[in-house]
Amino acid sequence: MGYRHLNINERESILKMRSEGKNLLEIAIYLGRSKGTISRELNRNMSSTHDYKPHLAQRYYSKRRAASKQPYRLEQNGRLRRRVCSKLEQYHSPEQIAGRLEIDYPDNAQMRVSPLTIYSWVKRDKVDGGVFYKFLRQGRRKRRKKHGSNDKRGRIPNKRSISERPEVVDKRNRFGDWEGDSVSGKGHGSFIATHVERASRYLLSGRMKDKSAQSMNETTRRLFRKIPKSKRQTMTVDNGKEFAQFKEMEKTVGLCCYFADPYSSYQRGTNENTNGLLRQFFPKGTDFKKVSDKELDKVVALINNRPRKCLKYRTPNEVLWSDEKSCASD
Repeated sequence: MGYRHLNINERESILKMRSEGKNLLEIAIYLGRSKGTISRELNRNMSSTHDYKPHLAQRYYSKRRAASKQPYRLEQNGRLRRRVCSKLEQYHSPEQIAGRLEIDYPDNAQMRVSPLTIYSWVKRDKVDGGVFYKFLRQGRRKRRKKHGSNDKRGRIPNKRSISERPEVVDKRNRFGDWEGDSVSGKGHGSFIATHVERASRYLLSGRMKDKSAQSMNETTRRLFRKIPKSKRQTMTVDNGKEFAQFKEMEKTVGLCCYFADPYSSYQRGTNENTNGLLRQFFPKGTDFKKVSDKELDKVVALINNRPRKCLKYRTPNEVLWSDEKSCASD
């Protein structure tokens, strides 16, 4: 059984037994309490005349009890609650929301809330019939580990290994180093291309006609039209057949392509993580043929304007198009 606070009846008994000359131990045994509990009660709750008065002691206790409980911050602070709700609707995580508040409101202590408080509020909101829990990312099934290290897919001739990639790419202290991939839709019958800039986490994504190398090149060329040449350095990809015509991609897009080792997705961890963010909006089984370019662009914009902890709670959009460099790592 947990600790029980003294109630008014017990306080009345303490007053009566003290008037009868009982000592602390005798009072404690009678009430089934420790001697220390009785001692603290008397030390804390004496009146200004140094008398012990049960009803006054009860008021002192109630006042301390109320002060010890922090109010529900989001229920009390309407401005803060509206800000949190707005960012949840943009699919920001509680941690991202809390971190970004310090940037957006650097001098306003009232605009502060912990991630745990947001999670607790979302939980209470769900119990009350609210919908904000739907904007939180859900846990995903872990990928089944592939056994064996031999690449069973068709070989791509003349490809450059990631071991040949310049060391500066690993440092993430310049813009223009990208990771590329494709994401399959329902029944492997529809596809989108995804390219992520390593330093800023900025995402480019577009629908592909099919999974052919020609389609990947056409989509990539279209996506990179808005990216200046100064931000096109390297592209690290996997060994999928959609990158078989990488020489043509290098020529038309202006990137030097490098290939990760077979079954080594961690070598393209930024891209893999970002694909996971896309899956929040387009879960497995999505038919990308039924997803419009406008819908995909809207999701990409949400992701690019979501603050990231690794970017000190700046957004990929802010980082890529600023003069600052990000040295964050996965």
